[in-house]
Amino acid sequence: MKVFDGHNDVLLRLREHGGSFFGRGDTGHLDLPRARQGGLGGGFCAVFVPSPEEDMDGPMTAPSLQDAVVTTLGMMSDLMRIEVESGGQVTIVQDAMGLEQAMREDRFAAVMHIEGAEAIDDEFHTLDVFYRAGLRSLGPVWSRSNAFGHGVPFREPDPDTGPGLTDAGKALVRACNRLGIMVDLSHLNEQGFWDVASVSDAPLVATHSNAHALCRTSRNLTDKQLDAIRESDGMVGVNFAVYFLEEGGSPEATSLQAIVRHVHYLAERVGIDRVGFGSDFDGAGLPRDLGDVTGLPRLVAALGDAGFSDGDVAKITHGNWIRVLRKTWRA
Repeated sequence: MKVFDGHNDVLLRLREHGGSFFGRGDTGHLDLPRARQGGLGGGFCAVFVPSPEEDMDGPMTAPSLQDAVVTTLGMMSDLMRIEVESGGQVTIVQDAMGLEQAMREDRFAAVMHIEGAEAIDDEFHTLDVFYRAGLRSLGPVWSRSNAFGHGVPFREPDPDTGPGLTDAGKALVRACNRLGIMVDLSHLNEQGFWDVASVSDAPLVATHSNAHALCRTSRNLTDKQLDAIRESDGMVGVNFAVYFLEEGGSPEATSLQAIVRHVHYLAERVGIDRVGFGSDFDGAGLPRDLGDVTGLPRLVAALGDAGFSDGDVAKITHGNWIRVLRKTWRA
């Protein structure tokens, strides 16, 4: 069963730790040889600018616009070079037709995604340029505040952590709607979620979040938020990070069944057509019995064992992402 995934941080891992996307590695979660073994046909490749190094042990602050633009352009270039060097094995997709074609032709379909909009200026000049370069998904914030809104701190139990989008953030959502850039809700706090819901004319999508009812952490979605996603005909990508799957989760103690429980809960709450994977490969600690991308067939089998039909599994592994992107992207 071919898988399309809602979130990975492979570009950041390669930039910070080196290595090649084309060589089979023994660290991290994702490279092209392991993706092929695991049946991963593509996913959202995050462009993320870390907080300034001196702030990592204290309250996280956003990078400056200048630093964020330089890093964002560099990481976009990294993905473009992977595409060129792949000899046709990797393609940056910009529309749903291209995504479906790439997966049929067994080419890794990469969606360019920005996680935290610090590289976007207040007149959206860079947004227009990034869109022309292939950007098709954007999260206004990461888990820190910026000019557009407030992210959720990781250690809080609930997502209601303060104010949401600024006026600039609401304008950014409208600009993304105009261009056909998907707005990702995963790192917004609860008020920011509702601000997007009130402004956006597109389906509500959280690329890598789980059910708060099963694991109380600020990064997960409450039932009320899930109901809004259902009403908008949106999408939730289940995050494989152990600390978003169960409270006190660890790679050793958290099993594949924890992922299956969240898939089942979300399917019951938002409908089987609105659930997919949002792994967080290369950005989080995963259950040991999943391991890395090569463990996807074990997860797919576990869904079947839990009673999901082949048709349901096809929706969860790739069909639902194609559906929501077809509704969201303009091209």
